[in-house]
Amino acid sequence: YVPPQMRKVQETLDDKKREELGRLKKMVNGLINRLSEPNLSSISGQMEELYMANSRKDMNDTLTDILMNACVTAVAMPARLMMEHVLLVSILHHNVGIEVGAHFLEAVVKKFDELCKSDAEGKECENLLALIAHLYNFHVVHCLLIFDILKKLVSTFTEKEIELILFLLKNVGFSLRKDDALALKELITEAQRKASTAEKKFQDQTRVRFMLETMLALRNNDMRKIPGYDPEPVERLRKLQRALVHSSGSGKDTQLRVSLESLLSADQVGRWWIVGSSWSGVPMISDTKSQAQPKLHVGKVSSKITELARKLRMNTDIRRSIFCVLMTSEDFMDAFEKLLK
Repeated sequence: YVPPQMRKVQETLDDKKREELGRLKKMVNGLINRLSEPNLSSISGQMEELYMANSRKDMNDTLTDILMNACVTAVAMPARLMMEHVLLVSILHHNVGIEVGAHFLEAVVKKFDELCKSDAEGKECENLLALIAHLYNFHVVHCLLIFDILKKLVSTFTEKEIELILFLLKNVGFSLRKDDALALKELITEAQRKASTAEKKFQDQTRVRFMLETMLALRNNDMRKIPGYDPEPVERLRKLQRALVHSSGSGKDTQLRVSLESLLSADQVGRWWIVGSSWSGVPMISDTKSQAQPKLHVGKVSSKITELARKLRMNTDIRRSIFCVLMTSEDFMDAFEKLLK
């Protein structure tokens, strides 16, 4: 029960908060609408000031909503526009804190997974994949996530997935080769195996052949074989990023080394990749798992030691075991060995 006078206060607070959020959304929207390569410096500076003046959660939610509305459309977004939006996120990720990039990345990945399952007709999947690819290009996320997405697409292997694999490899293929050549080689082998078993499934084999040719060109580091491949725009924006990031730690140490599975199950198991992230969900290890763990045995111990452990209220198996080890060990090395067991 909430007393009437308290209800009034709560309603006033809610209205005030809604008004503040509306004002913040207008300001962020205005900045995003004016975003372009020449004024990226001033806009990122203004965004940082907004982060300092407002709650991080409100800013992350507002920025993510606005960017998702701007970039995830039913028609394909121009690559340059997409890169500029992601570059802004990258600069804020390095200058403000990693929770900016982490929040945006989680929203993008969840939306991508949802659309992949729903068989959407538009270009939303390509746009979301482009966002993920550029987050990797601008050192927000580690190649681990990109390989996870590629493995998932290869395992499904329908015509839509082949299009997405080609799209992703064209955007980040050579960076993946540089970061983890072995994982790329394994992925290519798996794709070749899938292609040979799925030959009868496809009416039109040209897409599959083209995908395999692209993968072989990547493996052989042959850029000429990939039509329309142009690394220059990304390189130019990376140079701009280096100029705009304040700290020297703009490289690998701020990359989010998080897997696809972790991002999709963040609500169940928490966000370990964000330092200091609070979490109030169900326990990460369920009761059934803890019950299934074997009991600890530390050889035979005398009834005298067991009785002593009971008197000293060693009330769990692990406490009793540690107590027995300490009381019955010959020396520190013996205790160490038994504790390890």
